[in-house]
Amino acid sequence: MMNIHNLSISFQGEYLFEDITFKLGNGDRIGLIGKNGAGKSTMLKILSKEMEPDTGQIAADKDLKIGFLKQDIDFILGRTVLEESYEAFTEIKEVEAKMAAVNNEMAERTDYESEGYHQLMVDINELQHQYEILGGYNYQGDTEKILQGLGFKREDFDKLTDTFSGGWRMRIELAKLLLQNNDILLLDEPTNHLDIESIIWLEGFLRNYSGAVAIVSHDKMFLDNVTNRTIEISLGRIYDYPKPYSQFLVLREELRTQQLASQKNQQKQIEQTEKLIEKFRAKASKATMAQSLIKKLDKIDRIEVDEDDNSVMTLNFPVSITPGKVVVEAEGVSKSYGDNQVLKNIDLLIERDSKTAFVGQNGQGKSTLAKIMVGDVKYNGHLKLGHNVQIGYFAQNQAEYLDGNKTVYDTMVDAANETNRSKVRDILGSFLFRGEEADKYVRVLSGGERNRLALAKLMLQPFNVLIMDEPTNHLDIKSKNVLKDALKRFEGTLILVSHDRDFLQGLTNVVYEFKDHKLKEYLGDIDFYLEQRQVESLREVEKRTVVKTEAPKEKKQHSYEDQKKLKSLNNKLSNVESKINQLERDIKAIDLELEVNYEETTSQPNFFDNYQKKKTDLEALVEKWEAIHMEIDTFEL
Repeated sequence: MMNIHNLSISFQGEYLFEDITFKLGNGDRIGLIGKNGAGKSTMLKILSKEMEPDTGQIAADKDLKIGFLKQDIDFILGRTVLEESYEAFTEIKEVEAKMAAVNNEMAERTDYESEGYHQLMVDINELQHQYEILGGYNYQGDTEKILQGLGFKREDFDKLTDTFSGGWRMRIELAKLLLQNNDILLLDEPTNHLDIESIIWLEGFLRNYSGAVAIVSHDKMFLDNVTNRTIEISLGRIYDYPKPYSQFLVLREELRTQQLASQKNQQKQIEQTEKLIEKFRAKASKATMAQSLIKKLDKIDRIEVDEDDNSVMTLNFPVSITPGKVVVEAEGVSKSYGDNQVLKNIDLLIERDSKTAFVGQNGQGKSTLAKIMVGDVKYNGHLKLGHNVQIGYFAQNQAEYLDGNKTVYDTMVDAANETNRSKVRDILGSFLFRGEEADKYVRVLSGGERNRLALAKLMLQPFNVLIMDEPTNHLDIKSKNVLKDALKRFEGTLILVSHDRDFLQGLTNVVYEFKDHKLKEYLGDIDFYLEQRQVESLREVEKRTVVKTEAPKEKKQHSYEDQKKLKSLNNKLSNVESKINQLERDIKAIDLELEVNYEETTSQPNFFDNYQKKKTDLEALVEKWEAIHMEIDTFEL
């Protein structure tokens, strides 16, 4: 489908990556990973032909269609959600316009027996046939289905796109890409603006996508659930493995361990040979042997160990001054956006040094309350900050808070004061903006680099209360870990808005769940909260929020024995579902191998017997799943 050969690109004389070669084929779902600034977004731009490489070639089918979801998008104002989404169907819209023109002409003419009128009838028949082939009679229904899958309600369809936030506009752009019949999808951080329901829906869509997909993401669970191949960009090279992210990490570490062991053994042999050379060189009778050993040493292919980019930012959040005992006090706080009520009569008390997590489904008011606290949003009710409270705020969408026309250095200097302006270069260096990196314009930074810059700006202001709204968006795994360690050391008051369980673990001691315009307090960490909600992940909480509101039911009271039986059945169901998922993945992997190399795959001993057994086992498990489900249903009746 697409062959990438010896690709290189450099910025300001330094190679971002050099002589990279790989292939993209049908069914490939690639997770493109690497540190912030490693070149992931640049790679997508090159593959989409938005950017030209310095050297190398990209060979692709002539009619190959590529869809590219960028981190930053521009919208034409004045279109509704549906109108913007319909822009995905350029060919259909063109045929529609031609059909309308022919129909208008036919309606105005009365010379029904003429040759001209007959030609119009031929034209309209051909256009209708073409319209049907292009999917003209289905595209409106498909559009509504995709939009609803991404979280839009029917009442949103006729609203103007400019009334939606940047995150919702990103969803519209994603909908357009999914509606087009693209051969390759290039997705740059597609989950950053999606809630859990939409992420789960997108995972299912991409798993069944027949073309090729290349995804830049730092969401480990999303990558594991969607991808079947991982390409890491590190220090200008790539590491390509036919495994999803977590399995890739294991294989990568195993390879490095093997390389280190082999390199160590080889080094011993080289040292022994060098000692012999020195020993023989001193004797004339052994000079020929010494020369032979030297030639042998020169021919040795030295084992190299894959380099790992371990550079990380340095991050500490110092507390400015000690505030009063009560940091934030809210009473009867409400907020609506037009007819959309987000918060209603919220009462909240946050005390000094508390570590608080805001969790819940998107659109429930987490970010809105954070913005109310920092004075960015008007509201009804009363909210008071405590004595000596100084807030540091990290906004979810950094693009809206940073000026793309400024350099990294100028951004920092403009935010600095007389006392810390001289420290700007040192602060930038600790956030990996060293040397010429500081002279880059903000508009060319990757999402992760912008987040690092926003964190660096925080260092320029005194604060004792830190409010962070989805701080891990765009950050690579190592940067996430550095941020988490810094927040653990932070001695002030912390408020975190996040849906990342791994990140929240060990960081907070109070959890507020946002649901149905209200807050519910849980006095414990994120694990305690999930235990109280009787779920294993934040994904499940946010998914269940939707399900329960759609079909509220009275729970039937069960006896203790029934409860034990029901719990046992649910455990069996989970176990069977896990086995079904694994078998489906195994069968799909085999099917892919058959497509790539049929003869080699089928030559394996007992291949067809093993393959058929997997299919038979799958059918049996599905039947077992149905039987358990029916038994569970009897408890619910």
